[in-house]
Amino acid sequence: MRIRDELGELFADAEFAEAYGTRGRPGWSPGQLALVTVLQFAENLTDRAAAHRVRYGMDLKYALGLELDDPGLDASVLSEFRTRLVEHGMEEKAFDLLLTALKDRGLVKAGGKGPWWTGYKIHISESCGEPDDQQDPATGKATILGAEVPPPHLITSIVTTDATVTDAEMTEPVHHILAARDLLPAEHFLDSGYASAELIVGVKKNFGVALVTPVLINSSPQARAGAGFDRTEFTIDWDQRQATCPHGNTSTWWSPATQRGTKAIVIKFDKETCRPCPVRDQCTRSKTGGRTLSLQPRELQEVLDHARLQQADEQWRAKYGIRAGVEGTVHQAVAVTGMRRAATSVSRRPIWSTSSPPLRSTSSASMPGGTATRSTAPASATLPA
Repeated sequence: MRIRDELGELFADAEFAEAYGTRGRPGWSPGQLALVTVLQFAENLTDRAAAHRVRYGMDLKYALGLELDDPGLDASVLSEFRTRLVEHGMEEKAFDLLLTALKDRGLVKAGGKGPWWTGYKIHISESCGEPDDQQDPATGKATILGAEVPPPHLITSIVTTDATVTDAEMTEPVHHILAARDLLPAEHFLDSGYASAELIVGVKKNFGVALVTPVLINSSPQARAGAGFDRTEFTIDWDQRQATCPHGNTSTWWSPATQRGTKAIVIKFDKETCRPCPVRDQCTRSKTGGRTLSLQPRELQEVLDHARLQQADEQWRAKYGIRAGVEGTVHQAVAVTGMRRAATSVSRRPIWSTSSPPLRSTSSASMPGGTATRSTAPASATLPA
């Protein structure tokens, strides 16, 4: 009702004159139809529901300037109005007029820190166990009724956050929630957005849960090109704080450092050693210096190396395929509840994760609009929506 009080007449009939002839019987005011259309889409109403609101809703009657006993309009009029706008290239007319009214009142203006939007994510965790997870290991007999068939995937956690909260920021909170419900999985199958070397180590230490997730690949120039000697070709002696290159030469510099706010170890080879090396072109792009390596602290680097090695294995990939089930959960959330709706744009796409017993595995994911975390228990999965 405040629209009429605050903004007055938003859509004058004259603005839509080119879409209407000058002859024929009087019909509904195009300015009123434009306002009905805007309010209809704001409230996600069908044409029939919008016509019903105009006929019986006092707030809409007030906004439209109608008498209380006005009979309203037929639902087909709204469709005909939109068709007229499209046929005359006036699809954005109502939007432009609304922006003009808001601009005149100082509610929008050029400059400043625009554009902005509001959105949310839902992180959904879901169980993803297999039939064997529900059997007594001693007898092989089912421990629950119906366990001879695949068990249902059940949602174990839902968390809503602002869309600007990264998935990785929700990894530990999701596990705290599962722990409070005594539903921590043995394995948690996650989308790569939920994981880092620090989180893989931290979640295992703090919750006893193994994160099953792809990690970022080696981003060195040699690894990206698939040629030359990337970091994995070097032997690292952590105890002696020394690296050995593929040609058998040893490093001369090993120093803790901070790179982009993260602890690291920088290893350097002497330029006098590297300069005459016959395979120098396969090792470094530096014209004068020696090869340099950057590592994470030992525990994190070893976890990262192990994860990268695992994810290249076909058996690991087949196991990780269990995470796909959470995509169906996100689809249901979107299709059945309209979770992806938002007044303005939100995050880009759903993400998944998963894990396993105590609840054997769980998967998690997040969705834009809402956000969904996909997680499964007996294994578990979590994803963003």
